[in-house]
Amino acid sequence: MLRLHGLATLIAAAVIAAATTAAAAFETRATSAWVVDETTGTILLSKNADTALPPASMSKLMTLNMLFEALRDGRVTLDTTFTVSERAKNMGGSSMFLNTTDRPSVEQLIQGIVVQSGNDACVVVAEGLAGTEDGFARLMNERARDLGMENSTFANASGWPNPGQRMSMHDLGILALRLIREFPEYYGYFGMEKFEFDGRVPTNHNNRNPLLKLGIGADGLKTGHTTEAGYGLVGSAKQGNRRIVFVITGLPSEDARKQEAINIVNWAFRQFVQKTVADEGTRIAEAPVWMGAEPRVGLVLANDLDVLMPALAQDRLEAEVSYEGPLRAPVAAGDEVASLTVTLPDMEAITVPLVAERDIPKGGFLPRIKTAAGVLMKQFAGQAAPQ
Repeated sequence: MLRLHGLATLIAAAVIAAATTAAAAFETRATSAWVVDETTGTILLSKNADTALPPASMSKLMTLNMLFEALRDGRVTLDTTFTVSERAKNMGGSSMFLNTTDRPSVEQLIQGIVVQSGNDACVVVAEGLAGTEDGFARLMNERARDLGMENSTFANASGWPNPGQRMSMHDLGILALRLIREFPEYYGYFGMEKFEFDGRVPTNHNNRNPLLKLGIGADGLKTGHTTEAGYGLVGSAKQGNRRIVFVITGLPSEDARKQEAINIVNWAFRQFVQKTVADEGTRIAEAPVWMGAEPRVGLVLANDLDVLMPALAQDRLEAEVSYEGPLRAPVAAGDEVASLTVTLPDMEAITVPLVAERDIPKGGFLPRIKTAAGVLMKQFAGQAAPQ
């Protein structure tokens, strides 16, 4: 692996001409938090983010993911109705206030889970898809592994307190990103401010997400609270071309949760800016080509280089080109032959592919003879050097 740190830094600085300093760190009051700029994939904040904690009702997002997958696969439709068992009816806590005579539709259950945080609705979904809630929890665990959620275990569909019900804030972030990206046709439910199921219990008609009415671009996802977990929120907000997703937990009150969420949204959108610092096709460096018709090939960006950087920029970013070299002819234009790693202070490095600028065919007989002769001469010179 050949790394052109000094050369690439100079080239990238000249081509990109971007500057940065670390944004002021956000000191969250949450016991655990994870914040990501969804547009660029840049992690803005991670505090105890991989610690498995009680997720409370935020784990209902996994139940909704399982239901959305069933909708996508055609196993159910929005009009499919489920029965309500005695077990579901008798669930405590947040509720749709379902009765065993009800036949709620999948769409009603989605709204009941999102807006009313219905524990009864979660049990109805679990039993409707897997027969039993225990069986559904096993499926949730299997699916979590498939989705890369390494610090999550599920014992139920609702987030009801249980030692086996644990999620990390990072895993909840992974899940939120999936719901936003993979199920845009259903994501709009998370922005609903009110749902009245059969007019029951008017005090339970409003979405618990405290950000939806503030005009800051918030459009999801789910709150959570138990005595053990404290107050938490999986949130998302979009302003202009940028979207952020954040997860917080362990706040002492509803007001503290609301204010912390507002502070995070303001910080994420005001302290960072997204810039296209180099366009697709920009030459970043060159690499030698072994036995080629030409000795070198340009290394260019395969895509626009979009970088999220602190708003108050002063120092230049650093960049490093890496490739296995020299490249072996033939080389085709567009082949991914190298990578560019951009490093900004106090932020995760960004690595993007570099591709060959143009075709470099194998050299003819004479160039290849000259290349081989040059290698032999270097070896001979090394052997003949005085000891």
